[in-house]
Amino acid sequence: MLLSRVSFESSEDVEDEHVVESSILAVVKNKPTETMGAKKGGKTVDDVEDILHVPLKAILLADSFDTKFCPITLERPKVLLPIVNTPMIDYTLAWLESANVVEVLVVCCSHSKQIVDYLDKSKWVNRPEFSVTTIESHYCTSAGEALRLIYQNNLINGDFILISGDTVSNMVLTEALEEHKQRRQKDSKAVMTMVIKQSKPSQITRQTRLGTDALFIAIDSSTKQLLYYNDSLKRSLSLDKTFLAENSSVSSHNDKQDCYIDICSYEVLSLFNENFDYGHLRDLVKGVLGDEVSGCKIYTHEIHSDYAARVDNFRSYDSISKDIIQRWTYPFVPDVQFSTNHPTNRERQGIYRASEISQSCSAEIGPFTYIGKGTSIGDKTVVLNSVIGDGCKIGGGVLIDGCYIWNNVTIEDGCKLKQAILCDGVVMRSGSVLEPGVVLSSNVVVGPKIVVPAYSKVSLQPQPVEQDSDDELEYADDNSETLHTVNTVENGYSSSERELSEIGIGGRGFVWSKSEVDREEEWRHSVAPIPESKLIELTHKVFDEQDSDDESDEEPPTFEKEIEATFLRGVRKKIKEEDILLEINSLRFLYNMASENCASALFYAMMKLALDSPHNSPANLVKNANDVITRWGSLLKPYLRGIDDEIEVIMKFEEMCTENGKEFAPLFVQIMHLLYDKDIIQEEAFLNWANEKEQADESDKVFVKQSETFIQWLNEASEEED
Repeated sequence: MLLSRVSFESSEDVEDEHVVESSILAVVKNKPTETMGAKKGGKTVDDVEDILHVPLKAILLADSFDTKFCPITLERPKVLLPIVNTPMIDYTLAWLESANVVEVLVVCCSHSKQIVDYLDKSKWVNRPEFSVTTIESHYCTSAGEALRLIYQNNLINGDFILISGDTVSNMVLTEALEEHKQRRQKDSKAVMTMVIKQSKPSQITRQTRLGTDALFIAIDSSTKQLLYYNDSLKRSLSLDKTFLAENSSVSSHNDKQDCYIDICSYEVLSLFNENFDYGHLRDLVKGVLGDEVSGCKIYTHEIHSDYAARVDNFRSYDSISKDIIQRWTYPFVPDVQFSTNHPTNRERQGIYRASEISQSCSAEIGPFTYIGKGTSIGDKTVVLNSVIGDGCKIGGGVLIDGCYIWNNVTIEDGCKLKQAILCDGVVMRSGSVLEPGVVLSSNVVVGPKIVVPAYSKVSLQPQPVEQDSDDELEYADDNSETLHTVNTVENGYSSSERELSEIGIGGRGFVWSKSEVDREEEWRHSVAPIPESKLIELTHKVFDEQDSDDESDEEPPTFEKEIEATFLRGVRKKIKEEDILLEINSLRFLYNMASENCASALFYAMMKLALDSPHNSPANLVKNANDVITRWGSLLKPYLRGIDDEIEVIMKFEEMCTENGKEFAPLFVQIMHLLYDKDIIQEEAFLNWANEKEQADESDKVFVKQSETFIQWLNEASEEED
């Protein structure tokens, strides 16, 4: 039996160690007792050599310990929510198995019975050399409490992987694990290795594409030791001078993502046990970094081509779903059987279809779409960039754009829905509309011709009006005192009747109200794109802050800064191109500049806009640049009066790539290709630029060498024309 279970019914069980150990031995069958952890008189954490050779285990936290997915998680545990039609926990378990983990301890708290029942019936029961043990506890309300439970019952005695059951990854763990073990052999205080990857946050929203706040970390560049960690940075940061003096090789980063995959030593559990104020997983990190007495150290391992991300909120749910469909998570993709997912056929343009689908000939299925088993789609229905689960019935004339539709959902004729989530069993009556960001929990019914406003959350569960803490909301059930409505009478209707009427005649569900703070911030964590009005508002705020900073610095404005400010103001306020050109010409005469100076300064401003726009990969940065050049490239034409002016633009971009735009450096040729394709810079300018560089120092030939293939292609094309 490779799936076993440990259950702690109440906190009293933990107090009697002998009772707990007997319970473990009685419940876990066909498993040698030593694999369940060190008993009294057994191995200690000082036996480093022995511990390093213990078969690798993992602790999987099958609880979110937050309410970001409410109201859905009132009825169903987050780890069992489907992402591209497969429960989140299956992605995590599949990766752990691929990483040669031999045993996974799945800690189940909220909705633990659902998780245990699912795993009992899943493919994970009979996996050779891979066992899953469920640990049930109905009183843990934080990750810290769950890990203290593991420690107090001696379930781990060596290195282990700490991960949440909402993590999707395909990273090869070997290198990170070896680094951790080597550090442990040299220094027993090296207690953890955190996995990180690059993810540049938007300067406008100050959050990543996963909907998480910008992260600021400081790392020793030679040892990779983590020295500073701040995951709630809003605008500015100040570091103590002594910190910089004591760490001469420190490198600071605000373009990294915490993947929440940790390689831990046994001492990590001990630290959680000793510090009861450690609730969140990263409380430990901040505590260790601020504790000079213990001497414990945390290190980082950065991945580059591998994938790792945690489904933290609805926005990350959307982003990771898209990554799965676009195959960044391979081999954990829809057309590869790695879990309970049905076999699917992958077609062109990222379309996946399972079996037994009934689709009208006049229906249109757009790119990057998944259609589940047994789903039917009616006449003239359009489905774009969406995931549709099993057994769904979709009528005719329906528009579905950017939605996540789970199993057995019914959508009648003429409905329109954009960037919404519809859970199992939802029914949308004919002509109803879901505006962006709507979440319909299981079995909700929307009446005919009803428009559900943007960001609404509708559930069969009434919204709690009182709760002891955010953490306890997810643990409530229908009999809990935290779940009730206030049946006051207003305008002849009780509050329950009024809420039900909001989703139409025959509708079923409560529309959850939002506080003023929630309404203001709801766009941050939604599957819907950030509204244009909000982006404009945030952009104004950023520029106001920059203006304030500029005023406080009291630095005289330069021509290039004036051009940049003029261009960005034109973009922000949608000023006509001819009016932008008038302002630029005024600055040109004011500063007595040549046309080539205008062209280079303006192109710099364009690339700065592309660089500051949200992106999480080089390909996205190139797309940003292409969008900016396509939209605003015509502004350059009046100032590119000859080959010399065009060469000045190339040289300005070289300068940018080596100074404050280094992220563009490996993309230099691609950007030059864009300028050529858009007829902004002619081939003669590129060829003359390359010829001028022949006599330059080697340090000044970096981008010419990078462009050799491009230059050769231009030369050959020129010779063919001759």
